[in-house]
Amino acid sequence: MKKAIIIGSGIGGIATALRLKSMNYDVTVFENNDFPGGKLTSFDLGSYRFDAGPSLLTMPHFIDELFDLFNENPRDHFNYKKKDISCKYFWDDGIKLNAYSDKSKFTNEINEVLGVNEELVLNYLLKAKRKYELTKSMFLEQSLHKLKTYFTKDLLNGLFNIFSFQINKTLNQVNVSELKEPHLVQLFNRFATYNGSSPYKTPGMMTLVQHLEQEYGTYVSEKGMQNITSSLYELALRHGVNFKFNSYVSEIVVSNKRAIGIMVEEKSYESDIVISNMDVVPTYRNLLKNHYKPEKTLNQERSSSALIFYWGIKKEFKNLDLHNIFFSKDYKSEFHSIFENNSISSDPTIYINITSKDVKGDAPKNCENWFVMINSPNDSGQDWDSMIDKVRINVIKKINKILNVNIEDYIECEKVYTPKTIESNTQSYMGSLYGSSSNNLMSAFLRHPNFSNKILNLYFCGGSVHPGGGIPLCLLSAKIVSQLIKNK
Repeated sequence: MKKAIIIGSGIGGIATALRLKSMNYDVTVFENNDFPGGKLTSFDLGSYRFDAGPSLLTMPHFIDELFDLFNENPRDHFNYKKKDISCKYFWDDGIKLNAYSDKSKFTNEINEVLGVNEELVLNYLLKAKRKYELTKSMFLEQSLHKLKTYFTKDLLNGLFNIFSFQINKTLNQVNVSELKEPHLVQLFNRFATYNGSSPYKTPGMMTLVQHLEQEYGTYVSEKGMQNITSSLYELALRHGVNFKFNSYVSEIVVSNKRAIGIMVEEKSYESDIVISNMDVVPTYRNLLKNHYKPEKTLNQERSSSALIFYWGIKKEFKNLDLHNIFFSKDYKSEFHSIFENNSISSDPTIYINITSKDVKGDAPKNCENWFVMINSPNDSGQDWDSMIDKVRINVIKKINKILNVNIEDYIECEKVYTPKTIESNTQSYMGSLYGSSSNNLMSAFLRHPNFSNKILNLYFCGGSVHPGGGIPLCLLSAKIVSQLIKNK
């Protein structure tokens, strides 16, 4: 039985471990923390439970696939339900809009609230779907960095339709030209944040993200997002994957340009293959110090990060749902602050996630657990303590205005995460949530591949490498790695 070592037990690492185990590898996962999950973990604050990191569940069939590998029924371990309303949107001018999962209800809502013709929105979503169908095989399901990927029917089909990808425009330019209505443009511009980018820089190709959410819907895990981690971790344990926690990997051992194992403090572990689920930057900087580093890739602009307030709220808000967005008045200025000034706008867009709406026990009776997130720059040495105080004042002011409430009267407990906290907890370089940003046309090609061109038997998975960040893409990275290993 061949051995595989995986560094890091984020969702990509656990998924890779499961896929390799199903291929009859002897798999050991080394984790610096004393728990699995990376960003996808939870914590308690008094009598409130909070998901620490990712709060959006889409395309859960990728999770089910991992149970299918072992002929287990995923419903025995991990359950979820589709949300009728994907997100509730609020603007300072009093406009409120429900983004329904049902396409006809969604377009009807847009027509009734914003006066935008339903056919116009349906045509927009149809274009986005076409982009996805033409590119998913090359950009999401295979390694972009293998020559054979470019000699396929899918690629040729994509090239014949390249002008439909709108790569010569930004996402905002596409949305303004096709949707026009300012509230709707801002709503669809928001999807650039799903990979930590700016809608004023990322290519028009990114309209396909809207298609994914509208086509597949958003879901809620019946036991919270952390149940994704716990159910997959337990699946791995049942099938013999070894986990070593509190194990700081200090080096990837390379001999004759081949990865042959790792060092954990002074102890060595041999392996036939090594997969890093760590952020690709510290992987090279810390674990491969004496080896070639792809500096152009490592120096790519990092994605945005987040400032997160976890609040125990001793009140229920019937007009809110699981996912809620309070938009800023000046979206362009907000992204300019993040990517040009390395700061946070005085009027930031606020995302409020409330799992207690759907998950019983996440908050006491008549209370709610608020995960209040503001898009922020990554950590480049800012005074986060000072920034927290300023942002908190602006966030509370905006919430009070839109909900007509004094929210401070109801905040029972609080915890705050900054980009610095995120980097410390998860080893995400500079606290960026998605590795490198997608703020230019070549971003997908400049993202690090799932294998090393210089070191044999060394692979990479997770949100900092191809195909990108977010739970579905991390799970796809695991699938790509397993295919590369199978076909080598």
